[in-house]
Amino acid sequence: MDAADTEAAAGDGSLRRAGYRRSAGSPRGEARRRELLDRVADDLAVNGLVDFSLRRAARAAGTTHKVLLYHFAGADDLLRQAILQLRERRIDNALAAAAAVTPGRRTLAARVRAIWPALLGEESRVLDQAIGLTMYDPGRHAELGRGASQQYLPSLLSICPEHWSEQRKLEVSEMILAALRGFLIDRLVSADNAGAEAGLEALCRALEREEAAGE
Repeated sequence: MDAADTEAAAGDGSLRRAGYRRSAGSPRGEARRRELLDRVADDLAVNGLVDFSLRRAARAAGTTHKVLLYHFAGADDLLRQAILQLRERRIDNALAAAAAVTPGRRTLAARVRAIWPALLGEESRVLDQAIGLTMYDPGRHAELGRGASQQYLPSLLSICPEHWSEQRKLEVSEMILAALRGFLIDRLVSADNAGAEAGLEALCRALEREEAAGE
């Protein structure tokens, strides 16, 4: 436990909130927070959401639950931030795959086909579980669902043809997002990989027709 962590708990075990306010924005405190978040996100990617708790997160991070409460507002805040981080990893991998499509063949359909394998990475299961959690308890976890669209849409907009209107880009991106999300959840709950792949091909054919239609 480093000095920042030591400040988190007083000798009687209570949290020293004044210390939290003083150091939360410091470079050292932020670096420690990010380190803890990385470890918790890694644990979620491997083990999923089932039985997630502050104590499990603390074990994964190699610290105590009181230290996590020093750096995060609570279990829900930690979970939300870890899910956001896992989505960023998925988005980075997807954009790298889209950028790797051979120049001259970078149609929207080709980029979506390239993105698909990147969506099936280690973090896929827990991100799909997070959508389920949103539906199960929207009052508590609605942000997990809203946050997903807010994170994914800019990346999908960026791979649409540049000459399209902003409205058309948005409409098509929303369609892609909804379809891909459905395929991913279907793979999770039914283990029907072939069905998801068939749906992906149908989506890509629709995108080819959309792109061929011009403005």
